[in-house]
Amino acid sequence: MKFAANLKCNHTRASFKQYAQILDENLSSNDDVIVFAPFTAFEGEKHKFTLGAQNFYPCENGAFTGEIGKAMLDEFGINCVLIGHSERREVLGECEEMLKAKFEFAVKNGWHIVYCIGESLEINEAGDTKEFLKKQLENIDLGYLNLTIAYEPIWAIGTGKSATNEQIAEILDFLSTLTTAPLLYGGSVNAKNIAQIAQIKSCKGVLVGTASWDAHNFLNLIKALSRE
Repeated sequence: MKFAANLKCNHTRASFKQYAQILDENLSSNDDVIVFAPFTAFEGEKHKFTLGAQNFYPCENGAFTGEIGKAMLDEFGINCVLIGHSERREVLGECEEMLKAKFEFAVKNGWHIVYCIGESLEINEAGDTKEFLKKQLENIDLGYLNLTIAYEPIWAIGTGKSATNEQIAEILDFLSTLTTAPLLYGGSVNAKNIAQIAQIKSCKGVLVGTASWDAHNFLNLIKALSRE
């Protein structure tokens, strides 16, 4: 199982240092863990987990105020990126054209990509989820070898309301007909539901938000599956 933590706009440089230390002291060499940390926390040290970027601009460097380019990521050895999270799409206005540009830039550089897709409650209740998700994947190369896809229904992100196992299984099974990339589930993943989610055949891991912000909580999720 792959465990990805999205720390979002949380942790200072000092607090992430403590976070990383806790993980490094408790993870085993068999644990497959990615932590998407805030840029200000990057330090270039080696960890037992993969350090990933929550965002980047598809450039080496340049006149892009407030953005992070490849040269900056290279300085810290970052080659794993998160693309397409609903908060980047919905809150920060990233369009399909930008997501495509990011994806192609990441592919050009051989980066590991965790690509997020997900539908709103309105689309879900209208029964249009599969068609909507398929459309979200049209602009990317589903055969890219370093691709992981994370299904995160928008209505379940940070709400405490997770999709049912039946709903998750149906969607991941559908996505598995479109790509051979590993499929993750994200959307209010926590200690109460992670064991059941992990039993879903097409689910190869989880993308965790709120429950990953505390290092001990995140470790409890990992231990619940990887060392049971």
